[in-house]
Amino acid sequence: MAPCNCHNPYLPYPMVIRQVTDEVEDRSIKTYDLAFRESADAEAFRWQPGQFCELSLLGVGEAPFGIASSPAEPELLRFSVKKAGVVTAALHRLKAGDQIGLRGPLGNAFPLELMRAKNVLIIGGGFAFTTLRALIVSLLDQRADYGDITVIYGARTPGLLMYRSDLDAWQSRSDMRMIQTIDQPYVGWEGQVGLVPAVLEQTAPSPSATIAIVCGPPIMIRFTMPVLARLGFENQQIYTSLENRMKCGIGKCGRCNIGHKYVCLDGPVFSMAELSALPPEY
Repeated sequence: MAPCNCHNPYLPYPMVIRQVTDEVEDRSIKTYDLAFRESADAEAFRWQPGQFCELSLLGVGEAPFGIASSPAEPELLRFSVKKAGVVTAALHRLKAGDQIGLRGPLGNAFPLELMRAKNVLIIGGGFAFTTLRALIVSLLDQRADYGDITVIYGARTPGLLMYRSDLDAWQSRSDMRMIQTIDQPYVGWEGQVGLVPAVLEQTAPSPSATIAIVCGPPIMIRFTMPVLARLGFENQQIYTSLENRMKCGIGKCGRCNIGHKYVCLDGPVFSMAELSALPPEY
């Protein structure tokens, strides 16, 4: 019998930090590899790329973070945390061996079944690449199930590109197209130069039988969507992930509602067709 994923969503799983990595050059983002303290919890926990969890510290608080690891990597749960407030600052002080709480998995996931036998276009910017990493690892784990895979990922400088070892490995593969770009020329950089929307327009991927996933800063998404429209992508072919105002993660606090939708329950992954029917609050 399959394990029951029926853990009380109010109670955090006890986790231990196995490894902490400085993810970017300025050390503003750290990546945490977590392990379950109880083997039964590890067996019961099931997630898909695009979902998130609440990480908590006793006496400090909790905050939501997208899962950066794929189910194809069952030995770990990975989260990347950008230092931005009280909870994230406390998380940045943790080290390997420290304990932490985890609630989840929460929210919905990227439409993997819809992507099967289709081409996949992944567009990411900056820190929002976390759940996109999980998606890419999952696609490559079942590579034969998908068509062409194109990834465009940009940051201000080379030192702010996350998951360097993954990026280098993907760049060397012949069964996907990995485009890394930075905003301005940089000494020693030999990759693409230009903002993500401009690089997307230059790349001009075909919309035929293609699903596009877009995650990044709001300004990047704002200027990327018109480019996709000009290339012929329709709203039902485009998905993005929202992260606005989530608190409880289970639809009780009411902080993340957009019209009649709750980002933590109905999202965080939405198609642009869904978002176009909502009030312009996101």
